[in-house]
Amino acid sequence: MSDPYERNLTNRGFYHSKPDIRGRVVVVLQGTLEERELHLIKPISRVFPAGTIIELIGTDEPAAAPGGTVNKIAYIAFVELLDGGVLVAGDAVELKGMPAGTIAGFDDTHMPNHQNTILRTAGRTPGAELGLVPGDAVLIRGIFS
Repeated sequence: MSDPYERNLTNRGFYHSKPDIRGRVVVVLQGTLEERELHLIKPISRVFPAGTIIELIGTDEPAAAPGGTVNKIAYIAFVELLDGGVLVAGDAVELKGMPAGTIAGFDDTHMPNHQNTILRTAGRTPGAELGLVPGDAVLIRGIFS
């Protein structure tokens, strides 16, 4: 069986529209690393049922993208997804109603326990320094042109 991602047949253009996905912070994280070596998987999307918990990790590396490696990171939060749906690289993420970044890709290091979801952010600010607290609102918006 041929993988369409390995053959570069699939891209963000296949996604026409989708609803926003609501979430809530369940654990606030702190800390940064310079050499994390996250290996973003080639697929640009992941499907999650309602109630799934994902980990949000921020990076300011401009080249962070599916199939790449990310080293400089900030730990943001574990988030429970209140709605089931599809997360796609490029989706915008809001924390407490404020823009936080866009999804750069996904890392499978801790699967099946949880999916690392890497955000391209303006800086590398951990969740504790962002002032997050458990219960804070998270919104993931599919931005399509």
